[in-house]
Amino acid sequence: MVKQLTIVLLAVVPTVHAAPVSFNDAWHTVVTTNDGLAADRASVEQAQYMQDAAKDLYLPKVTIGANYTRLDNDIKLSPSDVFDSMPASNTAAGQALNKVIADLTQATGTDFNSLFTANISDRDVFTSSIRAIWPIFTGGRINAAQDIAQGKTDQAKYMLAMQQQAKFEDLSRFYFGVVLAKNVLQTRIEVENGLKRHYQDAVKLEQQGQIARVERLQAQAAYDKAKVERQKSLRDLEIAQVALTQLLKQSTPATPSTGLFINNSLPPMSAFVDKTLATYPGLRILDAKRKQAGGLIDVEKGKYYPEVYVYGDYNLHDSGSLAATMAPDWAVGVGVSVPLIDNSGRSGKLSAAHSMVTQVNHLQAQAQQDLTVLVEKTYREAKQALEEYNGLASSLSLAHENTRLREKAFGQGLSTSLDVVDAELFLASIKTQRLAAAYQYVACLTRLLAISGEMNTFKNYQQHQGIEVKL
Repeated sequence: MVKQLTIVLLAVVPTVHAAPVSFNDAWHTVVTTNDGLAADRASVEQAQYMQDAAKDLYLPKVTIGANYTRLDNDIKLSPSDVFDSMPASNTAAGQALNKVIADLTQATGTDFNSLFTANISDRDVFTSSIRAIWPIFTGGRINAAQDIAQGKTDQAKYMLAMQQQAKFEDLSRFYFGVVLAKNVLQTRIEVENGLKRHYQDAVKLEQQGQIARVERLQAQAAYDKAKVERQKSLRDLEIAQVALTQLLKQSTPATPSTGLFINNSLPPMSAFVDKTLATYPGLRILDAKRKQAGGLIDVEKGKYYPEVYVYGDYNLHDSGSLAATMAPDWAVGVGVSVPLIDNSGRSGKLSAAHSMVTQVNHLQAQAQQDLTVLVEKTYREAKQALEEYNGLASSLSLAHENTRLREKAFGQGLSTSLDVVDAELFLASIKTQRLAAAYQYVACLTRLLAISGEMNTFKNYQQHQGIEVKL
């Protein structure tokens, strides 16, 4: 029987050698190679970079700039322009001075106005300078921006933790799904072998005239159906193995080396509930969102406060013109900007931020309630699976004994073929039911460990406290 099972299992991957892998190794593979988790880790890095960028808001902004300007004419300043701009130009003394200059110009033939005209700036103007602005007080908006960035980083980290928990559950479902399918296949092979022996016995007894033809037909039909069920179980194993292999991103079919197991007992339900409510990443995500909402409140409040900043400017290029020579090389100062009327909708945004805090509070309360229900439900399902597995032990003993007696009675003509077939199928159903109960227990256990953040303790439940399920 073992030899036939080996041949059937090898048929799943006839040309490729399957690679045995333990559950712990499989989990390490998922953590290091899964693309979804890699994308979440990249999201964490992105959030950390943005948080680092928010720290730069405390630094001054320093820029270097250059401008080229083309004027319609050179800028010139003549004595008459200066004199005309003076208040004395409209007085009698001013008019007398103008007459004297005009008489001198006429007598000497020299244009004193043009002679003393200064070129303030050429029409081609090039300027270059370094400018710096350093915020001193922004109404708390810089601190708020950093709090928001920190909240987004925390959110990304908790999202990664949630995805890891989900992948842990997925791996458990796929990995032990293969283990279950393999054990069910073995059970189907045992049924097939048993019904094959029964069919062979029925043929001999029919030839000896000890049973009717219908008895032999019943044995043959049961044997043929068993072969169909075995083939179906083989296909189920293939499908389950393909899913596990793809999850592990292996080039060869992944064969689990860790079997189904049960535990004699579980920690109290309250331990899982308390641990889940204290560490579940989904709740921590809501905390991060509340922190972001608080930052938004501070940002909008900050828009009502004045801004204080220090600024400076240093000229890098001097064109040599009179205007450039007269202009200072550098300048520093302190500026204040007081918002009077703001068109950004700060009051509405402030109210929206307060509403976001309220929303997060309600979401967290609902999430805590849902998590409590989920833990209690999963815990009871795990206990139910244990009770079912242990409760079927006596049924398994009965099924073995009934099968043995029915086969012996059939050989002596004291039992029908249908009795033997029913005994074999009953034995197979009890074995399958126990396997399903063990699988359900492992699935519930991994879910409890995942949502409570105790995934690292799975090895203790499996290796140190676990009782291996054997057919």
